[in-house]
Amino acid sequence: MTTSKRDYYDVLGIPRDATEEDIKKAFRKLALEFHPDRNRSEGAEDRFKEVNEAYQVLSDSRKRATYDRFGHSAVGGNGGRGFDGFDVGAGGFGDIFDAFFGGGFGEQTRARPNAPRRGNDLRTSVTTTFEEAVFGVEREIEIERIDVCGRCKGARSEPGSGSTMCSNCAGSGQVRRSQQSFFGQFVQVTPCGVCRGEGSVINDPCNQCRGAGRERRKRKLAVTIPAGVDDGIQIRLNQEGEAGMNGGRPGDLYVVVRVRDHEYFERYDTDIHLPLPISILQATLGAKISVPTLDGEEEITIPAGTQPGDTFTLRGKGVPFIRSGRRGDQVITARVEIPKSLSEDQKRLFKELADSMGEDDLGEGNKGLFDKFKDVFGNE
Repeated sequence: MTTSKRDYYDVLGIPRDATEEDIKKAFRKLALEFHPDRNRSEGAEDRFKEVNEAYQVLSDSRKRATYDRFGHSAVGGNGGRGFDGFDVGAGGFGDIFDAFFGGGFGEQTRARPNAPRRGNDLRTSVTTTFEEAVFGVEREIEIERIDVCGRCKGARSEPGSGSTMCSNCAGSGQVRRSQQSFFGQFVQVTPCGVCRGEGSVINDPCNQCRGAGRERRKRKLAVTIPAGVDDGIQIRLNQEGEAGMNGGRPGDLYVVVRVRDHEYFERYDTDIHLPLPISILQATLGAKISVPTLDGEEEITIPAGTQPGDTFTLRGKGVPFIRSGRRGDQVITARVEIPKSLSEDQKRLFKELADSMGEDDLGEGNKGLFDKFKDVFGNE
């Protein structure tokens, strides 16, 4: 079942201070309305699953308290499993419906407890340098996961031994009980308590995994980080998650890439930006300057009269597009550095330069500037 995005109280239509009896009444009403055996309209089954999911959480005081405190973050995001891994998957709605109505509206087709079950997905992260993210790199990571037992290969029994059919359920894994209720006589089907729904009993459990068929182990994996990845991108390693149960498919491993900041470069999509400090002399007269790129140094020409904020572009020196491999650009922004302190001789030279350019001192220069504004706006 897909974890509900709506608030569980809204799903059942009850207030947050609802009593246990209020929750049961709301569930009975909605379950009767949307049960797939009674309601064949489009979306009824999804609505029923949503109601069932809400009931499973709110009917349990401990799970409800956790939900009230943490919300859906404590329930969802785990392949349809909620608190402590309880199953709200396909077939689970039949169990909870039977608990109230005993299957009176038709027996549900449910997966047997020993049916193959997919393993859980895992998530880890790997940190790369700015350059590694641009050009790609292969990294080795170590994870701890639940793998198939190396001794019994998932059979759960000691090699050479086997299992026998459960005599309590005759191998079906289920026990049927008839009961009388307000709605009449119903049949309730529950997992066998002897074999725990497996249909068979292990004679000699595996000594290594103690009959679980799986064990926790550390494993090293090689991860290829493609050129052009950005911070936060996920790489999926197919079937490298936790082992499934009863022969089920393993889950997947998601590797989140974290990219360290660079000392000089900043990334914007597939372009790399570099602030370039230049002197007043270089900005005024022009110059040829060597600038760093991810491919080595590159010489650029600073034209005379360059203003602060002017940009220069180096084509194809940026970040590769992941799909095509074509690279973005490197954008260089001029930052003209103004000297904070000057010697007397330097001050004298600047004044001589100002005189030669027809500039007055600061006060008269400002006056001339305001006169220009007056001319533009027609002021006297």
